[in-house]
Amino acid sequence: MSNPDELLRIEGIRKTFPGVVALDSVDFDLRRGEVHVLLGENGAGKSTLIKMLSGAYTPDEGRILAGGEQVRIHGAQDAERLGIATIYQEFNLVPDLTVAENIFLGRQPRRFGLVDRKRMEADAEKLLARVGVNVSPRARVRELGIARLQMVEIAKALSLDARVLIMDEPTAVLTSEEVDKLFAIVRALREDGVGIVFITHHLEEIAALGDRVTVIRDGRSVGQVPASTPEDELVRLMVGRSIEQQYPRERPETGSALLKVEGLTRDGVFHDVSFEVRAGEVVGIAGLVGAGRTEVVRAVFGADPYDKGSVEVAGAALPRHDVNAAMAAGVGLVPEDRKGQGLVLDQSVEENLGLVTLRAATRGGFVDRKGQHEAADRIAAQLGVRMAGLGQHVRTLSGGNQQKVVIGKWLLADIKVLILDEPTRGIDVGAKVEIYQLINELTAAGHAVLMISSDLPEVLGMSDRVLVMAQGRIAGELAAADATQDSVMALAVSTAAVAATATTDETTDESEARRGH
Repeated sequence: MSNPDELLRIEGIRKTFPGVVALDSVDFDLRRGEVHVLLGENGAGKSTLIKMLSGAYTPDEGRILAGGEQVRIHGAQDAERLGIATIYQEFNLVPDLTVAENIFLGRQPRRFGLVDRKRMEADAEKLLARVGVNVSPRARVRELGIARLQMVEIAKALSLDARVLIMDEPTAVLTSEEVDKLFAIVRALREDGVGIVFITHHLEEIAALGDRVTVIRDGRSVGQVPASTPEDELVRLMVGRSIEQQYPRERPETGSALLKVEGLTRDGVFHDVSFEVRAGEVVGIAGLVGAGRTEVVRAVFGADPYDKGSVEVAGAALPRHDVNAAMAAGVGLVPEDRKGQGLVLDQSVEENLGLVTLRAATRGGFVDRKGQHEAADRIAAQLGVRMAGLGQHVRTLSGGNQQKVVIGKWLLADIKVLILDEPTRGIDVGAKVEIYQLINELTAAGHAVLMISSDLPEVLGMSDRVLVMAQGRIAGELAAADATQDSVMALAVSTAAVAATATTDETTDESEARRGH
């Protein structure tokens, strides 16, 4: 007898692609008014599973039941008819249309054969109020930030009278304040009886929001546990082994300063930023969103200009705003947006690994393709990039493997200083530990690492020293032994201290100006 609260059930689902078994005998169910977390490493099969429910894929074997009845989902219209809505990481919105037009796209209310814009905007306004977002239904989607775009997607799902809402990594690019707002909305939807499938890599979110967890590993469902299950056990289920130490930082002896930044200033963005990173050392940069962390490291790398200050690598001054000079001096940058700035998605793994060394491998207009291939093969094996082969398009790799390729191209270039901006964002826990091991190998070999991360436990676990930025300035520096979440956050929100520093600096500048300096 079926459970009257059961909205959805998947039994024995199997899906194969040429040469790959994506899902094998997967079971999953969702009840009314619950948040069921779908957990697994990148490449485990989570995306394939939700594409079954959204109608993008059809199963080779097994069955899907909605309300106790077997159903077939052959496309988005079938999913919509069954009350299933999916919010992907890549939003499905049209930038040039208004919020109201996006919410009711293809389903606009009509009057006398024409779109009833007044009713459409009034209905959109009610939906936007329900999800607690203050945005005009007449605003163009292109004008909205990430958090508001997500709320529009949720409003769109509610306009479909969705009983099942699938959310794929909804917190990946949100600030902590935006995450809190999203969680409040999800809890309200749960109270309204909506069943929510929630996919996340952030283990701390599971206990805060979830009711049950289904773990997918290598295409199979390996366990269903309460959301209160300890993180260590969730990790063991995900990766098939226990991870004794989530942040396996090895701290080698440090050497001389490989990177030295003095008084770096860009008017209105960051001011008087000074620090150094020594050989064998990981220096973390923490701070709230908008503190200026990314802007500083982009200036150090030469990607963005700055007005005052200096950057030295191994004792030699770097010219301003010159990426080629920074690369030639041995500085590499793994950007926050790996897909948009770190990779050429439609090129192969081999071509991406060779991006930095291509110029050096060219003689008389000819590229040493054999040498490039051998180097790419060696580094891909060293990093454990999971791929069909070097010719595979990098777009089709999991997030963790894409990040290995971004780091790998700099390892081939034999850099001195590697700057990592959010190195594990959107990466599962198993791949994170592999990235941390790469960082250890870099510092053990005498390289210096400068790391930005919004994941405070990551900063604390992997850094030898922590620089905390607030309002474009260094608010303080903490040794690993003294750095705690509380001490970092106290500095990150220390606007009074920062303002006092700014006032002191301005007073000094005015005094010097009066003296004719």
